[in-house]
Amino acid sequence: EVKEAPWGLFFMRENGRRRKMKMKKNEEYQIRIDDMGVNGEGIGKVDGITLFVKDALIGDVARVKIMKMKKQYGFARLMEVLEPSPWRVEPKCQFHRQCGGCQIQALSYEKQLEFKQNKVLGNLQRIGGFTEIPMEPIVGMEDPWHYRNKAQFPVGKDKEGNLITGFYAGRTHQIIPNRDCALGVSVNREILDIVLDTMTEEGVEAYDEETGKGLVRHILIRYGFKTGEIMVCLVINGDTLKSAEKFVDKLVQIPGMTSISVCINKKQTNVIMGDTVKVLWGQGYITDYIGDIKYQISPLSFYQVNPVQTEKLYGQALEYAGLTGNEIVWDLYCGIGTISLFLAQKAKQVYGVEIVPQAIEDAKNNAKINGIKNAEFYVGKAEEILPDYYAEYAKTHNGETAHADVIVVDPPRKGCDAVLLDTILKMQPNRIVYVSCDSATLARDLKILCEKDYRLVKVRAVDQFSHTGHVETVVLLSQLKQKPDDYIKCHD
Repeated sequence: EVKEAPWGLFFMRENGRRRKMKMKKNEEYQIRIDDMGVNGEGIGKVDGITLFVKDALIGDVARVKIMKMKKQYGFARLMEVLEPSPWRVEPKCQFHRQCGGCQIQALSYEKQLEFKQNKVLGNLQRIGGFTEIPMEPIVGMEDPWHYRNKAQFPVGKDKEGNLITGFYAGRTHQIIPNRDCALGVSVNREILDIVLDTMTEEGVEAYDEETGKGLVRHILIRYGFKTGEIMVCLVINGDTLKSAEKFVDKLVQIPGMTSISVCINKKQTNVIMGDTVKVLWGQGYITDYIGDIKYQISPLSFYQVNPVQTEKLYGQALEYAGLTGNEIVWDLYCGIGTISLFLAQKAKQVYGVEIVPQAIEDAKNNAKINGIKNAEFYVGKAEEILPDYYAEYAKTHNGETAHADVIVVDPPRKGCDAVLLDTILKMQPNRIVYVSCDSATLARDLKILCEKDYRLVKVRAVDQFSHTGHVETVVLLSQLKQKPDDYIKCHD
């Protein structure tokens, strides 16, 4: 006898005893979504088995189809929303389910912020083992649309042979035609129209990933939110762009156009950008500001895509650093020096470390154009540069231990290397400011630091990528030997 319990919990009765049924691929169930995963996928349970359901939202009651099963969990496809979540809203973009960019656009913005706050809190509790977490309110956006200052559009053809551009469908390289992304700036559409129309008129072919033939692979657009400067860079599978002057003549008519270039990438690879950039018109970069700091941004520069929230994020890091003008600061994983230059405004000396040589060149140049002389930058892995510095310092200073007043880390998603964490602990900074794009690895690293000599003082999430499942977090740690009010006095 097969029974259906509330919200789709299925089981079988044999001789009056309850027995779980084994779920199989293509079977359908009715479930309530009571949580969401790291990428915004809905989470519900069927007879104790967890199912992950893309496009399902917290509060939905849905009919789902099993697509893949593991021993303790499975993945299901959303077939029908039977009872919509009270937080479900009408998405602005008709392609939000197909495109891999906005995983939670159908969730109200207020609920998005709550979800992200809880995501950080949950990881700190579950992975980090923290019980009392000094969590400050998440920093949201006043307008969570059209915030991206950078977009990379793949170019291809539809089934009829027409040129298209847009975004890849989630986990594929199938292009979803869309020239007007709800997260991008409005000028993107005008630029894309010009490029594709000119390609059609001049017979310029789109790149074909399967054959490796064709010319134009991607269209990169950057926009300076404070300066209004615009960059267009066409990524090409060749050394030159056919009819380049035609593209330039049309693009320069757009107000704010500052830089037009091509980036050469002749490799059969998923990597978008090549190593060589040739300027067709204007200069090889645009400029923009974060706070009062001016940055030059080239096609190959790493630069945060949400300048509005970046200013809040780095401002929070600066506040947590509690600088008075007398501190020695290390900024690890410094990129083009965005946080370093923020810190240098109030520190005695800042040392930045980044593995990408071009990023360090940008950092040095950005320091120069801002007249900042108390920031030095080093190329290399943070987990090698800092330990080497620590060891060398002892040799050249009669065994004296190297010390930093503040260490700031902004690592990639994988978090900090164990050797780096060990060196940070040895250097005994008064404060550690950890900026993280992955709260799971953040929690893991904080557990290591706080098992030794540090305590968690403040935590704040920043919604850097609205309508996606991602969230940035800024954390302040201070030495256990400091009195609880030491940081407050320093900050005041």
